[in-house]
Amino acid sequence: MAIFDANRKVIIIGDRDGIPGPAIEECIKNTSAEVVFSATECFV
Repeated sequence: MAIFDANRKVIIIGDRDGIPGPAIEECIKNTSAEVVFSATECFV
């Protein structure tokens, strides 16, 4: 069983000073999982 199979929905919260949400989303696009929310936040 894959971690990101077709039945998975993914919520992505990236970090402004770390890895931004769109970069993580690009990695998830290679799987069959569905990205339902993607954002980049600033945690201070």
